[in-house]
Amino acid sequence: MGNKKIRSALISVYDKNGLEPVLEVLHGEGVKLISTGGTAKYINDLGYPVQKVEDITGYPSILGGRVKTLHPSVFGGILAKRESDHLDTLKEYDIPPIDCVVVDLYPFKETVKEGASEDEIIEKIDIGGVSLIRAAAKNFRDVVVVPSKAHYTHFLNIAKHSDCTTTLDQRRAFAGKAFALTSHYDSAIQKYVRGEEQTDQLTLAHLEATSLRYGENPHQRASFYGDPRECIRQIHGKPLSYNNLLDIDAAVFTMAEFADEPPTVAVFKHNNSCGLATRSNLPEAWKMALAGDPLSAFGGVICSNVEMDEKTALEIDKIFYEVLIAPSFSKAALEVLQKRKKRILVQLNKYPEGQKTIRSTINGFLVQDRDNYQHEAENWIQSTEAKANEREFRDLQFANKVVKQLKSNAIALINNKMIIGIGAGQTSRVDALKGAIEKAGENNLPLKGAVMASDAFFPFKDCVEIAHQAGINSVVQPGGSVKDKDSIDFCDKNGMSMYLTGIRHFKH
Repeated sequence: MGNKKIRSALISVYDKNGLEPVLEVLHGEGVKLISTGGTAKYINDLGYPVQKVEDITGYPSILGGRVKTLHPSVFGGILAKRESDHLDTLKEYDIPPIDCVVVDLYPFKETVKEGASEDEIIEKIDIGGVSLIRAAAKNFRDVVVVPSKAHYTHFLNIAKHSDCTTTLDQRRAFAGKAFALTSHYDSAIQKYVRGEEQTDQLTLAHLEATSLRYGENPHQRASFYGDPRECIRQIHGKPLSYNNLLDIDAAVFTMAEFADEPPTVAVFKHNNSCGLATRSNLPEAWKMALAGDPLSAFGGVICSNVEMDEKTALEIDKIFYEVLIAPSFSKAALEVLQKRKKRILVQLNKYPEGQKTIRSTINGFLVQDRDNYQHEAENWIQSTEAKANEREFRDLQFANKVVKQLKSNAIALINNKMIIGIGAGQTSRVDALKGAIEKAGENNLPLKGAVMASDAFFPFKDCVEIAHQAGINSVVQPGGSVKDKDSIDFCDKNGMSMYLTGIRHFKH
């Protein structure tokens, strides 16, 4: 049951890239090669002897290739224990034992992403390949499974140095990877077939975990499951940490709100934006974003919605930061930024969309749609006699985008498309507002003419009273309090404008 010499291998792969070195090693050790259709032709064209599966089963590939390996003469050879009774059965039915299975599945997820027709997508649901993988993984005590081309290198490292002999621990490890792969593959299929609607089942399946240095704190172990490369790509710096990834997530989803704006820069600490500004050019946007809270910016995550240029890079390089994110970096900017070896640079390839949020709770998970609601300001209700002027109304829209991404209770104060103060994560909305006003005062930022956004309704009129005393004249909030009228009446008495969106943005 320990070490097992590979004497025969069944090979059935969709993508032939990287297969030739595997064939070379197997053939060099005298391993009998068995294969199907296109893979058999590929092996034969390389000059290696190969036995077709049809010669073993006595049946050709049928139904347009839907059925090739699904036969007792194939699966019997994979699933048979290397014990006398099973081996006698193989001998009785002239079934060759199979010691190694190499598979690369149909690219189902990739076909879905390409926007293929449903007929094309269905044909990329691999049945035989998944069955081969599961059968070989089940019988890991006697059979080694190589479940995808991603595992060729590891397999080759073993095979080259052991005369194609594997240990039980090695076969068990490959089996674990195999079952993880098929689970992930099936999860993608069920997600496609069911659609995005809420279901009565939750499947969490990711191929590999990336170990992180530690979690939120050094005494906590942590891993990242998934593949963010479609959205982001690290191009420089030390490995991403748990906290880096959380802040990058907050930065990317916040910046998605400003994707179509002129140059915009945001600074994040502990999942909240502490500075954010839009200007006609990037250096000025960075200057104003930093001015919003220069103290909190220390050690933060910075994100831009346009290419990072040299002039801005030189200014950013004057402070200590953890991560800088941008859709691209000019060559000159990279020359500046890459001088600091540990600073993390991340290229934003695309904004993520259509995701759900998942949080662990007491013995379970909470799942919800991500708050991707896009406001149409023309549908907001003007609840007061006074109306915001054009500049104020633009700032109200800006403020509402900012506050949507802050931790509740949240208040955002904006003046001329720039954060001048935020209050986030407070147990009292009044405290959130007072904190935002205090922050603006500390940084000598003008409250007169500023606007205020709240992530949820005002239960009392105290917030608008405090805002008015500070010089704020325009407010946007969801509304919905039984005492909305008290806040509205105060605004009317004091010439303030207030708009109700009807949409709350709690974020816990």
